[in-house]
Amino acid sequence: MNLPTKIRYRRYEDWSDEEKQNIQKKVSASPWHAIYHVEPKTGLLNDPNGFCFFDGRYHLFYQNWPFGPAHGLKSWVDTVSDDLVHFTETGIKLLPDHKNDFQGAYTGSAVQIGDRLFIMYTGNVRDENWVRHPKQVGAWMDKDGKIEKFEDVLIEQPKDVTEHFRDPMLFQVDGQLFAIIGAQSLDKKGFTKIYRAQDNDVHHWVEVGNLDDGGQRTEYMDECPNLLFVDGHPVLIYSPQGLDQKELQYRNIYPNAYRICKAFDTKKPALIEPSEIRNFDYGFETYATQGFNAPNGKVYAVSWIGLPDIDSPTDAYDYQGAMTLVKELSVKDGKLIQYPVPAMKTLRKAEHPFASVSETSNAYELELKIPAEETAVFNLFDDGQNGLRITVDPKAGALTVDRSQIGEQYALEYGTSRTCPLAHEETTLNIFVDRSIFEIYVNKGEAALTGRVFPTKGQSGIRVLSGTVAGTRFDFK
Repeated sequence: MNLPTKIRYRRYEDWSDEEKQNIQKKVSASPWHAIYHVEPKTGLLNDPNGFCFFDGRYHLFYQNWPFGPAHGLKSWVDTVSDDLVHFTETGIKLLPDHKNDFQGAYTGSAVQIGDRLFIMYTGNVRDENWVRHPKQVGAWMDKDGKIEKFEDVLIEQPKDVTEHFRDPMLFQVDGQLFAIIGAQSLDKKGFTKIYRAQDNDVHHWVEVGNLDDGGQRTEYMDECPNLLFVDGHPVLIYSPQGLDQKELQYRNIYPNAYRICKAFDTKKPALIEPSEIRNFDYGFETYATQGFNAPNGKVYAVSWIGLPDIDSPTDAYDYQGAMTLVKELSVKDGKLIQYPVPAMKTLRKAEHPFASVSETSNAYELELKIPAEETAVFNLFDDGQNGLRITVDPKAGALTVDRSQIGEQYALEYGTSRTCPLAHEETTLNIFVDRSIFEIYVNKGEAALTGRVFPTKGQSGIRVLSGTVAGTRFDFK
């Protein structure tokens, strides 16, 4: 939603209690609130930030402008979880209240150092001519949630990049702390830079160089880069804006993509033997994925269910955006596998054989199998005539999701269907439905399709249209 700059950058303290209460009333009136996905209490939720394990709990911040469904004066909102399924807001916020982040606390990451959480993020600062000066800045958060921001700027804008220099992601290699940061070159090409904390001192960072990731540099900006280490493989997950379709086929305004590599050379720096670039998610809305290597040896990731520059039907209720389920990452046969954490099973309240049904709560999980020789077609959010149509055709090697006949339509310029490849064999699906969100996991995470739909009254059924589909429905409510 386009709002005037003077509204989007109005200081938090200048909003009256009455204005805040009116916004909350509008948000509360929405018929599409998720039950088990993280959503904003008000306003815009976009990038996941500071996803980490700290003081015995998982922390997941989300970027937020609380006064409407638009990109305004950004802050971070902290949530915590013991199981990566149930998240609770703590009341802790990283606010744009410092000279180094006065026009917004943008995307960043966090890692526990000693008994404190080190946070590194992009401070958005604009001068009197509204020219942006990005600053990579830091803060400590203690176990009581007190945040102390650094006075010094950790990394200033380099001379070889434009104002688009942001989203520091912290990672460690052999005990050494590094940061990867998205950038745009002076000739408007996207790339990333690698920095090293000198002597592991978070106040002193030195540039290692521009990362050689095997890309063709057809994008104009690399947003939200992550360098994770999954089953011994360096995995680069990032959002290359403007990427040429010849390099990667994608349907959304911007892609969310990844490469699996053999090794990471910290000196050059370079990713060794990177795979071709691949879609992280084949669905309608997944962006700004953030992951981390957890102390338990697992690798977890979460994404924004949303995209920049796209309006949503929830805009009418003064909020937008949600988080995906938290997924555990692994590498199998050269593929990145992503699948919701095992604790998701704790949400299962009742179990039913999969079958057509005229009404559900629109809050459930489906665990399905489709034979290799079958073509199966079924609707979710069905009203007896229309719904979210899913076509599974192993013979043709494709799964297609069509949302053209469900609820309020939006983002039509990017099409109403998405397709992912299938192997010519039996297909298993785990589908999570949450009021206005669906997440589809193919063959236990070999592919994922995420999206939103905004059903009208009566669109809550399941209907098998053709083919053989066997399995179970687990109601979550």
